[in-house]
Amino acid sequence: MMTKRVFLVALAGTLATVACNGYLDVTNPGPIADEALYTPDAVPSLVVGMSSDLSNVLDEITRITSIAGDESGHGGSYTAEQIWVKGVVRPEDVNGLWSAMHQVRFESESGVDRMKAMTSFAYNTSAYAARANMFGGFSNRMLGETTCEAVFNAGPAEDYKTYFTRAETYFTEAIRIAQAAGTSATDILNASYSGRAAVRVSLGNWAGAVADAALVPSNFVYLAYFSTNSTRENNSLVQETYVRREFSVFGSQWAQVFKDPRVPWDTIKTTSGSVQKGQDGITNFFRQAKYKDLGADIAIAKGTEMLMIRAENALRGSDIAGAFTFINQQRAVSAMTALTAPADLPTAWATLEKEKGAVLWLEGRRLGDLRRWYAESGPAHNTFLEGRDKCIPISLNELQTNPNLRSRLP
Repeated sequence: MMTKRVFLVALAGTLATVACNGYLDVTNPGPIADEALYTPDAVPSLVVGMSSDLSNVLDEITRITSIAGDESGHGGSYTAEQIWVKGVVRPEDVNGLWSAMHQVRFESESGVDRMKAMTSFAYNTSAYAARANMFGGFSNRMLGETTCEAVFNAGPAEDYKTYFTRAETYFTEAIRIAQAAGTSATDILNASYSGRAAVRVSLGNWAGAVADAALVPSNFVYLAYFSTNSTRENNSLVQETYVRREFSVFGSQWAQVFKDPRVPWDTIKTTSGSVQKGQDGITNFFRQAKYKDLGADIAIAKGTEMLMIRAENALRGSDIAGAFTFINQQRAVSAMTALTAPADLPTAWATLEKEKGAVLWLEGRRLGDLRRWYAESGPAHNTFLEGRDKCIPISLNELQTNPNLRSRLP
């Protein structure tokens, strides 16, 4: 797996005011003292750092979950991915992912604590404070939707749903502050309602999830930002699926879905007119066309997802007509034709689960839904994960370094 690397070069110097000191004298200012960050002036930088770290791991987690789930096939040359696509996710293969996901969680949560401790900072009305809490929510949501167990700061393993409980707390705080901040935090408010609705689904609080979902405009989208400024800021999903040929839509359910604007992909041909093969030289390369540029952003909250939450809630009450009303509202956002509601629940559930997959395709969210539906009984039960790993395990590095987990080493 190609992993983004960070190259930081810091140069600091002062020109001497006295000639004998020399013009090439260099003074290293040293690290920034921790107490210097307990000031309102540091808040914007703290929040930008949270945003950057969330983006830095989101494209990575989107790649692994796309093939550990049913979003992508594989046609590449990387060792780990060759078994991920078969449903095998090993602790030794997720060290970087595990660390990066917990880094953004820790930075967001500790950043919020830091802001609360600033005596001269208007925490309760600041859009920055609302956004920081929102990132605390999204980082915990990511962990809850992808990992097998929760671990906090070298503590013992806990139920993975603990991440969702934690996320709900941060989203609730973000909503409170965003409401107080007013129009400057409208997007943060909508994104936080979206995030809280999603984690409430995972916690089984359907009434709360639907109440939040109903507050989000259907065309709302909140993005995790990427850029071509540096390798770290690149959307590495593009590097592996668009520039290189490591992943392919071929081999996934979407290879039989054509002209769906939510799931765009292209058949790539060679100069001789034959279908281009992946990096393995064998697999047909059907190239995703959702992200075409290394600076392409990835959605982390969407109004169309909220419509699908409302649709699923209706279907849980056997209200097929009501469910398809919301499904078709979601499709209308993408200018797609309405679907005719089926007469039976099994067909309705199969359609809903595929429509939800189209809405969130390649956004790092599918594995959580598949695990949730796999645990269901009746027509909601989804069998894709049968015989496959259903989540990302605690990393080998965590098992080796966490004193509460060393006994679990093989």
